[in-house]
Amino acid sequence: MTKHQSRIDQLITELCRNGVEFKELGELGYFYGGLTGKSKEDFSNGTSKYVSYMNVYSNISVNIEIEDFVKLNSDEKQNAIEYGDILFTGSSETPDECGMSSVLTTKLSEPLYLNSFCFGFRLNDVSLFNPEFLKHLFRGNYVRKQIANTASGVTRFNVSKKRFAKIKIPVPPLEIQDEIVNILNKFTELESELESELEARVEQYEYYRENLLDYNANVEHKTLGDSFSMLAGHFISANNISNNQDDINQYPCFGGNGFRGYVSKKSHEGRYVLIGRQGALCGNTKRVDGKFYATEHAIVVTPKNDIDINWAFHMLTYMNLNKYASKSAQPGLAVGNLEKVMIKVPKLSEQRRIASILDKFDSLVNDITIGLPAELNARHQQYEYYRNKLLTFKEYVG
Repeated sequence: MTKHQSRIDQLITELCRNGVEFKELGELGYFYGGLTGKSKEDFSNGTSKYVSYMNVYSNISVNIEIEDFVKLNSDEKQNAIEYGDILFTGSSETPDECGMSSVLTTKLSEPLYLNSFCFGFRLNDVSLFNPEFLKHLFRGNYVRKQIANTASGVTRFNVSKKRFAKIKIPVPPLEIQDEIVNILNKFTELESELESELEARVEQYEYYRENLLDYNANVEHKTLGDSFSMLAGHFISANNISNNQDDINQYPCFGGNGFRGYVSKKSHEGRYVLIGRQGALCGNTKRVDGKFYATEHAIVVTPKNDIDINWAFHMLTYMNLNKYASKSAQPGLAVGNLEKVMIKVPKLSEQRRIASILDKFDSLVNDITIGLPAELNARHQQYEYYRNKLLTFKEYVG
């Protein structure tokens, strides 16, 4: 790292001794919208690829190896994504998660479109930037803080394009961009290798989970509504959610995307399973134990008689509840629809046996304090440290 850092320092001294030029996004390019005029049916029988909300949210580089299709007529005027475009999510439950970015760093061989709950940014002069540099830049602290300041809302936050256009980014010479990319991509490549190892472990976990949970003998067939009480959480203003726990804000608050912060009151106490009903992680499941608050973006699941809470968590996770979400650009889960879904319920003793086995596998693939998850977490923290260090520039003032 010292060798690379010295090379970057040398380039900065040679090419921009007095600082790096910063420009507002509005000076550098323009925004465009995602798909328009699409119905629910258009997303179930399409032939044109589109980038989903989750694709943008989860990847710093757009994943083009996808199976997400939308129906387009030959005479439709829709915005196709181009190489070097920066894509953003338009809304989220918290300001900090708004405007998550993903850059198209791959040349396309077929048209690719954008989810309607996202928007794109296109440079007027694509030669100013290495797209690989942009993918790191827009996830770094300096730009992310500015993006969060463009968001406003109450239960759901949306970014303002007008304020977004005022975001300032550094425009270092390409030689410096390329050197930074060489360093940061090594970190992300190492993360990818660890993620591949972890995925193999996850596949093993899922294999055992499928074999343990996909049974036909000695079970009852019930609906989720028969087995659980399922209720959406309650609205709470974002102004009442604190990032820090203190004497007033004691209780953790959970929404559709998981943990959101701390609040001064609780809505539940005990052991529950939470299901994200809206947002980027729609259908995800989480076990919660203790006193907490659940927002309206989460479904609180309470087992009825003869249902083990840990078995319930594994079973609901295995079911991939996202497939029951509304088929639209921004999916959502309705409690009434979930309650009608049929499941197989073994005896309580069998539930507990299964849960005990799967809990051990769950720790191996999800506990960030041990094994591969711990190493992956450490490498990601290292990447974030160097990303923020390398992407901090002295601004040139003419």
